[in-house]
Order: sequence, then structure tokens, then C-alpha cells
Amino acid sequence: MGIFRKTKTNTLTSAEVSAFWLQYMGDSMAICVYKYFLKIVENKEVKHTLEFALQLAESHITKIAEFLKSANFQVPIGFTENDVNLNAPRLFSDQFLLFYSYIMTIHGLTAYSLAITNSERQDVQNYFFECTSSSKELFQKIVELSKDIPKFSSVPPIPSPNGAEFMESTGIISNLIGDKRPLSSSEISTLFFNSKKTGFIRTLSLAFSQVAELDEVRNFMLKNVKLAGQDAESFDTILRQDHLPIPEKWDAEITDSTVSPFSDKLMMNHCAFLVNAALSYYGASLGSSLRSDIMVNYYRVFTHAMEAGVLCYNIMVKHGWLEKQPEAIDRKSLAQGTKK
Repeated sequence: MGIFRKTKTNTLTSAEVSAFWLQYMGDSMAICVYKYFLKIVENKEVKHTLEFALQLAESHITKIAEFLKSANFQVPIGFTENDVNLNAPRLFSDQFLLFYSYIMTIHGLTAYSLAITNSERQDVQNYFFECTSSSKELFQKIVELSKDIPKFSSVPPIPSPNGAEFMESTGIISNLIGDKRPLSSSEISTLFFNSKKTGFIRTLSLAFSQVAELDEVRNFMLKNVKLAGQDAESFDTILRQDHLPIPEKWDAEITDSTVSPFSDKLMMNHCAFLVNAALSYYGASLGSSLRSDIMVNYYRVFTHAMEAGVLCYNIMVKHGWLEKQPEAIDRKSLAQGTKK
């Protein structure tokens, strides 16, 4: 018997199952979204990019289903043709379709990197490497197209220092009661990125609020518009204090349509995904920020995201829209069952 344990080729770790399960849910949603986008898009170059995004999502769920079935795991239901109305009128401009793809591709690249490092099986690692490679190609297509669209704001540049310098103070205390030191490059980057992403959540929630069927869903979307709007503005305020530009807003790229292209189930799950992603990005950003006012602000927006998440998940559970992930064995229930 060898020194090293070999991982069985037909088994999956909980990390691998989780990565597959979450990607399947996300890509089955993406298929619905991109099929609708392709019905309304007019710009040919944007259309080609959306077709590529749809192609990737469709190939992903086919491969994921194979991985899960080979390990005797149930393939998620996810989202189907019942969750999209391809005859719905235009709800988004072509520019927003590209911006949506930009934000969601960033999420995909982040998730694939994490999945690679959490996977043990080499074929699983190779699959996520392939996802990373193809999504990199998609991301570069989007960025190239976005160069001609002013609304795709660039992160502000900073001057190069004359030489190496060292911090004399972190600013953790002084910035609460005195003059604030200038923002560091890391702080600028994360503030700008979080403003852009949180502004995206606001705009998407605004669109969903116009077309939601249930009052409960519509009210949640309006609540999310308010919270995300406050949070995006909080990031912008800090950037403005250093006379730095802020990301463009996308609300004007939403039409006045009130016919929903998506089911309430899909829209609520979409918001849940974005809330989870926001919590992750806020946590990472907090770790790279040393100014006390920024740290306090991240704690505040983190609380807002948690509030939105609780509301969101309660609605999804109530209506049977939250599909359960595979879980560990419930030993307590098994033990209680043996006593009957």
C-alpha cells in the first residue's frame, strides 16, 4: 500500500460538490437570461459576445451534470424555460446587456479560482481551469467592446511616487478625529469596484421591481434598491473627498416595460446570489483597508447586505424557490429514529 492516499475517481469532496452545484444553478440561470438578451439585443458585436456567453453556460451545465451523475449525486433542477419569457419586450439597453455580462463574468472568474484551489481530483481541477480560460476570453471580449462606451468607467489613476516610502500611521485612530490621509491604491480600487458592483445591484433590482408579479417580491426589490443605492453612494462619497471620479450609474438604461422576462423565482435567486457575492467582496475589501472611516463604512454596508439577504432567503423559502444543496448525514435524526 502506497504512502499517499489516492482519491477515487468516482467520488467528489463536499467542496467539489458545492462548486459544481453552485455553478449549475448560476449557469442554468444564465441560460435563461442570455436567451432573453439575444431576443432583444440590436448591436451585432454585443450580440456575438452574448452568444459566446450562452454557449459557455450551456456547455458548463452539460459537463457538470456528467460529473454529478458519475458520483451518484442528484443534478439540481436549477432554472428552466419556465423561468423565462422570451416574448417579453425590451427591459434593458444593449449597453446594460454588456455591463451585466461584465459583472457576471467577474463573478465567474472569482468562483472558478476558488473552485480550483478547493478541488482534489485532477479532472475537476482541469475542468475549472478550462472554465477560467474560456471566461478569460469572454471577459477580454467584453472589455474590448466597452472601450467605446463612456459609461464603462475606468478606475482612477494615481501618480507614481518618487521612491519607496513607509507608513508613519495607519490612520485607524487619527482618521476618526482628525485629518484623513489620502486613499491608498488598494482602497481606491476596492471602493471604486464596490461602488460599481453595488450600483449594478441597485439598477438590476430597480428593473426587477418594475416587472415582479408578487407584491412581496416587488417590495423586496424596492428595499434592495434603497439599500444598494445608499451603499453605492457611501463609496462614492469617500472617493469624492479625495477628488476622485466615481463610477457611472446605469438606471437610465432600464426601459419603462412592466412585462417580466423572468419568473419571480429567478429574480429572487439572482438577488440572493448578488447579495452573497457582495458580502464576500466587502469582507475582502475590509481586509485591504486601514482608514477607520472606510472600515466603519464596510461594516455598515455589510449589515445592509445581511439585512437584504435575510429578507431574500425568507421569501424564497416561503414560496419553495430555494433548492437545497446536498448536506452532511443527519446523525441526530438517525439516532432518534433507531429509538422508535
